[in-house]
Amino acid sequence: MEKNILKRFRSIGFSEGISYLVLLFIAMPLKYIWMFPLAVKIVGMIHGILFMLYLGLLYKAHTTYKWNWKFSALLFLASLVPFGTFYTDKKLKLIEEFELVTYE
Repeated sequence: MEKNILKRFRSIGFSEGISYLVLLFIAMPLKYIWMFPLAVKIVGMIHGILFMLYLGLLYKAHTTYKWNWKFSALLFLASLVPFGTFYTDKKLKLIEEFELVTYE
């Protein structure tokens, strides 16, 4: 079960990162350049749901693997920056591959 949390967290993080980029680079120009605000409503809602899932799984992974607060804060801050979740996905992949997580 514990390994599934990390896999799910990475998957949601990747999806959240894609939705953020779509929101910033496709939906926002559609709204402000071509006057099509529906794009932001749809993509924004999807991104918001994925972001909430990301935060929930971040908390779950933090408590399950006993990550220090600094690492968890880095993962949170990276989710606020475009392309940040892709950077942290590489870190999490290394953790997963080398089983650097602590299980109870």
